[in-house]
Amino acid sequence: MVDAQGSPAGGSRRLWETLRLLPKIDLHRHLEGSLRLSTLAEVAQAHGVDLPSYNIEDLRPYVQVTDEEPNFHAFLEKFRFLRRFYSTREAIERVAYEAVADAAADNVRYLELRFSPATLAAHQGFDLEEVTDWVIWAVEQAGRDFGVTTGLLVTIKRELSPAEAERVARVAFARAGRGIVGLDIAGDEVNYPLAPFAGILRQAHREGLGLTIHAGEATGAWSVREAVEEYGAERIGHGVRAAEDPEVVELLCRAGVTLEICPTSNIHTATVPHLARHPLRYFLAQDVRVTINTDDPSISNTTLTDEYLIAVREIGVSLPQLGAVVWNGVRAAFTSQSAKEQLWRTFKGEWEKILAISLPDALEAERQR
Repeated sequence: MVDAQGSPAGGSRRLWETLRLLPKIDLHRHLEGSLRLSTLAEVAQAHGVDLPSYNIEDLRPYVQVTDEEPNFHAFLEKFRFLRRFYSTREAIERVAYEAVADAAADNVRYLELRFSPATLAAHQGFDLEEVTDWVIWAVEQAGRDFGVTTGLLVTIKRELSPAEAERVARVAFARAGRGIVGLDIAGDEVNYPLAPFAGILRQAHREGLGLTIHAGEATGAWSVREAVEEYGAERIGHGVRAAEDPEVVELLCRAGVTLEICPTSNIHTATVPHLARHPLRYFLAQDVRVTINTDDPSISNTTLTDEYLIAVREIGVSLPQLGAVVWNGVRAAFTSQSAKEQLWRTFKGEWEKILAISLPDALEAERQR
């Protein structure tokens, strides 16, 4: 329930304010889906980007899900429109910096921000290495300014040719441990299979990069099995359709693979028909490692606090379960064990103080496994 300004009303508002205070972790957020609408208009005017309008409200339907029928490919189309805004180095650095700043404003303490160097470079023919370094620099600056630890994931779009994908992968491998912590495979999973990327995915493991693959979003549970068994995915982007096959759910538990769940996005892409049928609670009941994330906060007009509120009020996740979800995020993060232990100590202490509930000592339990 929201008020006239689109903010949660009544009891939902009080719960939202409490959830906003909690320290958070977001493992699935796309840079290209995090552009502020105000920044779009300013960049367009400053650099002569041809738009149907420079008015923010007129721009909204082109770059944000509004009242259209949910559709996976219509959702992807928003990204195609946004490509024209990566017009200069300054614009790219600004977008990256603001993505971290906006996460910090939502009390996200650890963020993994994924981006596609090929997408950022394509519109103006920028060098892949240069755009990647611009993003690394901006995110490092924002981290210092706002106190957010951010790891970057390089996204390889399924639509790329093998040669293009290899060039992007080399950029990521050359920066492993220097800003880049993981590799992400994303894009149109309906029409573009994973097989052409097999060599890249094997190399990612050798280079010490974390590996997450979008699967089980626009395609069925079989794609989750494929990503885990054949390509070694440590995490699955979305993966909600794994719920269609109990054997795949069992595989996720057995392999310790984490699902990066993004509830609002799952509705906007028509992956889930409505929140009451979202499998998040089912996954929790089956002990699948699930996390809650934003995906594309600008395109979906959401924050991580909003996603937590949806999980609690619409899907039925309890506050202790939400704490378990945060623990899942900590242990699935593409960072060092010592960093994970420090994160969990901070999160556990602050969550218990704010919510006045005791969270399981998951860190100690993990050590004893």
